[in-house]
Amino acid sequence: MAGQVEAVGKDVTCLEPGDEVLGCCDGAFAEYARAAEDSFVLKPANVTFEQAAATGVAALTALQGLRDVGRVQPGQKVMIIGASGGVGTFAVQIARSFGAEVTGVCSTRNLDLVRSIGADRVIDYTQEDCARGDRQYDLILQLAGTHSPSALRRALTPRGTLVLSSGMGRLGGLDRLVKALVSAPFVSQSMRTWVSDENKKDLVVLKGLLESGEVTPVIDRSYGLSEAPEAIRYVEAGHTQGKVIITV
Repeated sequence: MAGQVEAVGKDVTCLEPGDEVLGCCDGAFAEYARAAEDSFVLKPANVTFEQAAATGVAALTALQGLRDVGRVQPGQKVMIIGASGGVGTFAVQIARSFGAEVTGVCSTRNLDLVRSIGADRVIDYTQEDCARGDRQYDLILQLAGTHSPSALRRALTPRGTLVLSSGMGRLGGLDRLVKALVSAPFVSQSMRTWVSDENKKDLVVLKGLLESGEVTPVIDRSYGLSEAPEAIRYVEAGHTQGKVIITV
């Protein structure tokens, strides 16, 4: 979420009424929401409230998956499967900010979008199997798609890493995660999964990336608060480009 601070508790020291903030909280589809002060950072002046609201969960997932789980390094070849989605659009830009060479995998209609946010190369999964090309990658971040871990191993370098996103505090794609964990002890490549978490330290990192212009949130469309059910149905259809915003 993003918004303006209306009131603070007596022990709050980092924020004050009138501050413009971004972060994460429960119950954000409302005129007012509340959370601990560590859930927020000051909104950079160069981003809109809509862009700031798009950042929290999706950008945290991308940052932690690449940096902490995938241990991305400058010069590595990174493939992001699901590059046009909410997490994927952040992952492409964050991987570039770490100095990686990025290949984004998406559908035909999203090729230009993924190029525009910095992907060095794009793969149209309707035309090409990203697991069967002639390239190998140091790190693959799988955010979407139906490839099994064993299939994606073919696209990894001998010491490459496959990272499977399970989302923010929930176990999505459980079948893929189990297969990866079962096969991991028997291969030279590393297969990892994680559940990302909300924390102030990483929100500060994301704030810096927004301020520097290295990351610009991609917004598909915005809905009014009364249209929230329609917005959720649109997201659940699985074809969004970047994030969908509820504007109060």
